[in-house]
Formats: sequence, C-alpha cells, structure tokens
Amino acid sequence: MNSIESEPAPDEIRIPLEAIKGRGAATWLPNRFERDARQAFDDGWETQGEREAETGEPLRTEVIWEDARTIISSNDSPDVYFDRSINPYRGCEHGCVYCLDGETLILMADGTTKALGDLRVGDSIVGTRREGHYRRYVQTAVLAHWKTRKPSFRIQLADGTSLTASGDHRFLTERGWKFVTRAEPGSQRPYLTTANSLMGFGKITPAADFERGPDYRRGYLCGVIRGDGHLKSYRYERAGRASGDQHRFRLAMTDGAALDRTAKFLGDFGIATQRFLFQAETETLQRIEAIRTSARQAIEAISHLIQWPDRHEGDWSRGFLAGIFDSEGSYSSGTVRIANSDDQVIGVTHSILRAFGFDVVTEVSSQIREKRMKYVRVRGGLREHLRFFRTCDPAIARKRDISGQAVKSGAGLDVVAIDPLDAKRDLFDITTGTGDFIANGVISHNCYARPTHSYLNLSPGLDFETKIIAKRNIAQVLRAELSRRSYEPKLIAIGTATDCYQPVERELRLTRAVIELFHETRHAFGLVTKSSGVERDLDLIAPMAAQGLTAINVTITTLDAELTRKLEPRAAAPHRRLRILRTLAENGIPCGVSLAPQIPFLTDDMEQVLEAAWDAGARSAFYHVIRLPWEVSPLFRQWLEVHYPQRADRVMARIHDMRGGKDYDSNFATRMKGSGPWAQLIAQRFEKAARRIGFNRERVVLDQTAFRRPGAPGQGALF
Repeated sequence: MNSIESEPAPDEIRIPLEAIKGRGAATWLPNRFERDARQAFDDGWETQGEREAETGEPLRTEVIWEDARTIISSNDSPDVYFDRSINPYRGCEHGCVYCLDGETLILMADGTTKALGDLRVGDSIVGTRREGHYRRYVQTAVLAHWKTRKPSFRIQLADGTSLTASGDHRFLTERGWKFVTRAEPGSQRPYLTTANSLMGFGKITPAADFERGPDYRRGYLCGVIRGDGHLKSYRYERAGRASGDQHRFRLAMTDGAALDRTAKFLGDFGIATQRFLFQAETETLQRIEAIRTSARQAIEAISHLIQWPDRHEGDWSRGFLAGIFDSEGSYSSGTVRIANSDDQVIGVTHSILRAFGFDVVTEVSSQIREKRMKYVRVRGGLREHLRFFRTCDPAIARKRDISGQAVKSGAGLDVVAIDPLDAKRDLFDITTGTGDFIANGVISHNCYARPTHSYLNLSPGLDFETKIIAKRNIAQVLRAELSRRSYEPKLIAIGTATDCYQPVERELRLTRAVIELFHETRHAFGLVTKSSGVERDLDLIAPMAAQGLTAINVTITTLDAELTRKLEPRAAAPHRRLRILRTLAENGIPCGVSLAPQIPFLTDDMEQVLEAAWDAGARSAFYHVIRLPWEVSPLFRQWLEVHYPQRADRVMARIHDMRGGKDYDSNFATRMKGSGPWAQLIAQRFEKAARRIGFNRERVVLDQTAFRRPGAPGQGALF
C-alpha cells in the first residue's frame, strides 16, 4: 500500500455526544458511528420523509487511493462460508492490529528473515492456515505496510525470545489468540499472562554475518560439483593427432537458481561455461538444464578449485554446505537430509554440521547397491532447520519452503514477563493474505475489523466512515492473479470486510470492475450488501446467475426505519432493501436475506423481517448476533448512550450473557451466534420461523467448473 502520511492523531478528540447527520459514530475516538449529506439516489429515505434539511457543515468523504499488490485474500475461519474474498475498499473495514518493533525478525517464504521495518508490499512471507485439525505454515504476501507510534511493552519468553509490541497486538497461544495487555475499563478481551505459552518454533537466530567471498565460492563449488557434477579427462590414442585427450565438465540440475549461482561463481574465477538443454520436459519428466565446458585449462582450474582444503572452517564450510545441499539435499516432511554415496563427502558434511553446533546423525540406506547411499540428517525441528538455511544460504528456494508443516508449541515459549516500556515507540504494522505472520519465531495476528483505521493514524470512528481507502488497480491485479497457470477457481466473496456497494462505489465503480472480470472469466462469486447500488450491475449479474455463477444476499437487520436510520445511517431504508430483493428475484437471481446483527432489546422483529423477505423473493436466510471486537465495543456503547440511553445497560447485559460475561468472544465455535440461554433463544426463534416460512430448503450450489482464464486487457473472446 502507498504510505499514508498524516500527523499523529490525539488519543481521543471529544465532541458533545449527539448524533451527527449521516454518520454512526459521534466522535473521532479511536472509534465509529455518525451522519452526512448524500448524493441524490434512490435509497428509500425520500419516501420515508427522512431527507431532512442539513444544518451545519456536512462531513465529507475523502478517498485515499492505494495500489494493491494482491487482491484475492484467503482465510481459514470455519464459521464463514467462503475462504477467498475480495474487498475493493478499506474505508469501512479490513483491519489489522500489527504493532511490533521495526527490528522484529519476520520469517520470509525462502526461510530467511527480514526486519519488520524493512518489509515492503508484495514481499513473500510465511503465515499459517488451519487445515482440518491442524494449523500449518503456508506462504502468503504482505498486502500493506506502515508505521505508527504507540505505547509499547516487552514480552520475554523462556527461551530468551524478546518481542516489543503494543498492548493491542495479538499472539497465538496454546489457548487461542490473546492481546498483549488487558482491555481498558468497560471492555473485556483475552490477554497474555505468565501462565501462557506462545505457538511457533521460538527464537530466531539472526543470519550469520558472512559474505559470498572467494572462500565461500570455493566451498560452494566443491559441494555442488562433488555432489552432482561430472568432471573428468579421458585419454585416447587417435591416429594423426598428437593427443586425443577429451576433457569434460557438466552440471545438470532441475533448479535454475543453483545452476546460475554455479556458473557465476565459476565465472568469478575466470572459467566460462555454456548453458544447454539437458532434458526436455515431458508428461513424466522435468525440464533439466545444464552448464558445460570442454576446455582443458577450464577442467584443470575446476579440479583445483574443488580440492579439499587442509581444514574445513569459516566461509568455505558455509559454502560447502550450501553447495552439497543444493545438489544432494532435500527438505520434506519436516526433515533436512543430505545424501551421497561417497564416504568422504558424507564425512565432511557431518563434521562441518557438528562444528556449527547442529545435532546430526548419519544413516545408511537399507537398499542393497554397489555403493550404498548414506544420509546426514539434521535434528532439532523447525528452528534448527531454519538455522541451517541461515548458516549456509543455499540457492534453491524450493528446498527452503516450510509450507505444510504443522504449527507446534515448542519448548521454551512460555511467557515469563510482560513489562511496559517508558515511552511511546515507532512500531510497524502489516497486513497479510493469511491474517497472520511469524515474528521472532512466534505467530502474530492480523486483525479483521474496524480498528484498521487506528493503525493508519486514522480514527476507527468518524475517520473509518469518512476516509475510504480504495484499491484503484484492483481490476489489473485481479486479472493477473486469475491468469496464473497455478490459479484454481473457487468461490470468491466480494465485500466481506465492507459493503462493496458503499456510496463511493457509485463514482469509483471498482466493484463493477471486479464483476466485469468475473463475467468475462465465468468465475463464481457471491456478495452481501445493504445498498440499492447492486441494481446498477444487473446487466452482468443476471446472465451470470442464469449460468449458476452467482447468488446475492441483502442485509435487513430490522424493518424499523427509525432504528435503521440510527444504526446504518448511510445504507438503504428497510423497505428499499425489500425492493432490492424483489428486483433480484424478478431477474432470476438467487437471493437471500441476512439478519445481521441481531441486537437484544433493539432488533426484535426477526419473524416479520423473514416474512417480508420471503414475500420479496428471498429463499435463503441467516443471522449473526452482534460482535464487539476491540475498538468497536466502546463505539457501540457510545452509540447506545447517544440513541438509547434507557436501554443501554440492559442491552450490554444481554450481550455479556451471550459472550461468557465479556463484550466479545473470538472463539470460532461461538463468535457468530453466541452462547448461553439468550443465544439459544435467538437461534430457536430463527430456526422455527425460517422452517415455518420455507427458507433454506434448497441449497444454492454455484458452478466452479466454468472458469476460463482471462485474455489480455481489452482482448475479447473469439467465441
């Protein structure tokens, strides 16, 4: 993301608690809710007599452009229907609570590390994703990166790992995600104590300070050529020639990175080689390229370069490990192994690893051959494997990929101290595709809510509603992602973090650009909206629905226009949303109704909403109870104080009943529907009414097999 430069905002700007026209927030508290003038369009409020004359200067919406590197985000939340999503806008959400010291080491996709402050948008790093019963490491990308200034804390772990983070940062523990510190008075959240243990592999040893100088290069060439090269001179008697000797050097490899490094290092010593195709790719065989030379002087020089030194130490040893691993090493199923049948190669490898402090064992293959294969295996788990990569720096990134390995809580990750630091510090934040990342060897969280604006030095209150961050290059980047040969089509949900048809969409048309590309590629998608803006795109949505490629949900929290005007001041009126459903149904588009959020003592007309939605054409329905994570909690309390002060205590008491005595519980099993008697009562009401009316009898299954890769921009289809 392009950096957003602004002066640090005060902790809270207070104004009198009263409703502000067109918005939900009443303050710029690091929070939300307020009102503003709208452009002329049919949102239904005109017919309700609600287009009052505005008094005072209206708050205007500001669009902040960003150039996104990636568009499709993934998640592994078991309580949502999608695992891929696209959000054209961040002005109404898509948050992250990444606040760590800039020197924190972040695990990169190739097994190396980089300081958090040095990361850039588009960098490939390691995150995690839940797969079945396990959370596993996967590759992901940095989607946004910025700096903020906050009070900070130092977290010390038993293995010596030290992390500097804000109190709002979250880490994965053996008991789930927890913030660094306790919440402010009036709000509750899980926080770290010395009884917790973090998840990950622990302390990351900084990369060894070495250069790829002459000694490293000699070591690398010795390892890679002795491991996989062919180097020999042949003597022949040839009639009419003084000498028929033939000299051959060849190194063939499937990975170009190691071949490139070998050719460069040989070139550094004045030895030229030729690149050629050794084996063409077939259905069963990989493409293999090679380098070679037949010059006698070159063969003699290479033979001299790869001679064993008197002592194996320093940069030569690092280079040798990198070379032998590139040629004969493997990293799969969480095991680092180096194989060879030459006893001296195995012996040197073993001794060098021991000299660097690795716990290694040499094993002999059980297969009976003329020369039995031997294996040197590095023990100690993921932390030691990553230290091996940093110790010698192999060239082949594929062999350094930890994707697929299960996340474990390693020994020594117990929290031993959490201490506040004296002053505010510059901290860095990122957003990633998986929602997390690996910081100093432990798993750190990427939040998904309104608080994002806090971490851009903007308020998650009125700034969240008035400063909209728009991805202006969304169509170009999405086209590139869909064009990749490795891309596999899967249902994509549009606007999961914010309404993709919020008011700025009428001018910016970013959502339409996404749907146009899905129409071109026959890609299945779904969306949920509160806006009549979806009707603008019926020319694209209706034909896609006829092909089984899309379904639309409309949110109707209540039919109470007065409550809706206060709760969702810039969304369409309830009767207008019913008309949206009717229009969708009349155009043959499968549509449903979302009754989210359900708020105790406020949204009490669930049955009436379901009946009206059915009459309008909706055939599926679902609901969520209100969720109050992080800064949203004090915002909602403030909103209650402004609009429903007499009911505020009762509402919050019932929310606590559904959230285990807290404002919010992030447990995947209960965060959407809640728990306890009140949550059960809401569930029973919904299920009884939905069954009686006829909802959810047939599940809409979208076609994910019709996808065709996009052409170049502006290129039409032939058929």
